[in-house]
Parts: sequence; structure tokens; C-alpha cells
Amino acid sequence: MKHGGNIYQFAKHLGCLPEQVLDFSSNINPEQAVDWRSLQQLSLGPYADPDYSLLKQAINHRYKMPANADVEVFNGASAAIFALLRWILPQDLVLYTPLYGEYAHIAGELGCQVHNIDRFKPLTMNIPKASTVIFVNPSTPDGQLYDMHERLAAWQAAECNIIVDESFLDFCVAESVAECIAGYDKLYIIKSLSKFYGCAGIRVGFIIAAAQVIKSIKRYEPAWKLSSFDMIYMQQALANDDFVKKTREQTASLRNLLQLALQSSGLFEWIYSGQANFLLAKLANQGDGYHLQTLLEPSRILIRVCDNFEGLDKRYVRFAVKNAQAINVLADSLKALSPHFDSRFERNK
Repeated sequence: MKHGGNIYQFAKHLGCLPEQVLDFSSNINPEQAVDWRSLQQLSLGPYADPDYSLLKQAINHRYKMPANADVEVFNGASAAIFALLRWILPQDLVLYTPLYGEYAHIAGELGCQVHNIDRFKPLTMNIPKASTVIFVNPSTPDGQLYDMHERLAAWQAAECNIIVDESFLDFCVAESVAECIAGYDKLYIIKSLSKFYGCAGIRVGFIIAAAQVIKSIKRYEPAWKLSSFDMIYMQQALANDDFVKKTREQTASLRNLLQLALQSSGLFEWIYSGQANFLLAKLANQGDGYHLQTLLEPSRILIRVCDNFEGLDKRYVRFAVKNAQAINVLADSLKALSPHFDSRFERNK
């Protein structure tokens, strides 16, 4: 799954260290929930608990789920997605696009018939009966937060398997649809923990589903998918309730600052009003996101061009929410490009 630009390749190209790059391409929380000093006494000698009991308890404490539901953890959300689709083996897979390409890639591997529905248009397309539906909420790369109840009712009426990816929901003040598993056992929730908790190197994702589904999926899963370090780190992160409130407030404030920086540059035809920790923007005058990336290289700024999202092209670029200092550098760099932007793009059409 391509989450952002290749910061290591970019830094090598610029002749700098990766930590000297302002990486707006990767939508990872710039703050972390765990004090590294608390992990110094971690014992790595014994084997980790193969049932992940304490980690699952921490997930159950942090996220509400009905009595008939259970959770299974994976080495990242990509592994969770693959395990779930491999278990369902859908003939028809309905993807609400744009969304990241991992779902379509796995569908190809499994031989599914893929039906794309453009979220940027009225969502009126008929759903094949008993198909598997995948919906990301809040969406990526535009960050729109959807009211899911009407959609869930329509999918349920069509007897669909329903996969809702809520990897960015923690950034919003919004309720998960996991509680709806109580009334519909073909609803599955996918979550990544690395994005909200600012730890891309800790690969932890999970599925919430009906208990019998989790039991069935676990039969195909290896023991020790996660290390002791992964589990201890995430247990501490999930227990940090203050971090949740602080992150939501900080993300909202910095997202407004980022939106102002993009608007004041005059480079964009449209900026989407996202509710997650990133903003999608469409360049004006048939602009080329790759060329914009080249123009930002002197500032060591890396952005995400979104042409590998179904339905989007190189005019669409995504900016992750970073700290105020980084956003101010981006604002100054974009403003410096504005007077010459149109003519530069004319030469690169």
C-alpha cells in the first residue's frame, strides 16, 4: 500500500538526511502517545503472548464493540485487509473510489469482479446482490466524513458483506459503526493504529467483526504476528486517553492553518474540506503535481501526488497535517511559486 512518497529516495536525491525532509506526503500524526523512556526496561527474552490478550484488552477498552463482536490483530492494516478478503473470497467487490489501491490490488490477486463507484458523484449506483462493499470513512485522499446509517441500511438490504475502513476515524469526533455488528454479522471494521498514534514503524492493525467470524479467520493466521515491543508500545498508546482529546483539537487547529496556507497560495482550483489529518487539493490551470513537487524540492518539501487513486489524475495533490512550523514553511514556499506558476505549467503541458 503506497501511503506516501519515498522519503528515503527523496532525501538521497536532494543529498540530505530523511529527517531534514518536510514530509507532507505521509498522513501520520506528528505527535506520539508513548514516552520512549517507559520502554527501556522492556524484557525481550520470553516469547510474546500468542493470543495478544493484553493488547486486545486495551483495544476493547479504547473502542466500543457489541457483546457479539470480537477483535483480531494483524501486522498492519494491509495484512488485515488481505486476511479478511481472502476469507470472504468475494465474487463481486464494490469499491467506493477514490481510495488507496491496496483493495483493488488484492481484488486482482483473488480474481474478484471489481465495481467502482465514484464518491464524488451522487451515490445512486445499484449494488450487486450479496456483493462485498468496501467504504473508507473518513475517506482518503479527501478526508470526507460520511453519515453511514443510510448506506449501511442499503447494503444490508442487498445482503452485502460490508467492510468499513475507519483508519482515520480517531482524528474525528464521530462514532464508529462497530455497534451495528450487533444487528448484522456481515459487517467488518478495519482499523490501523499507526496513523493516529504517530508510529508508522509499529505495524498494528485490527479487525472488529462477529465473534464467529474472528474465530474462523484466526484459523488461518500464524502465531506471533506481532513482537513484544509492538504489543507493549500499543498497549501504552491505547491507554493514553488524554492523547486522544489533545490530538483531535490539535489536528483541527493545524488543518485550518494548512487550509489557509493552500488557499492563500492561489495555486489551487479546489481544496476539499476534509475532516481527517490531511487535505486534498486540485491544482488550477491543468497543473501537474509532479512538477509542483520538483518546484518544492529546494525547500525539501515532499508532497503526495494522487494519480494512483482511482478516478484522480496528477492535478490532485494531498498534504498531510504537520506542525505549525512545517506548515509555515510550506505556506512561504507556495507563495514564492505563485507569480510564475501559470507560465511554468504552460511549458510543461
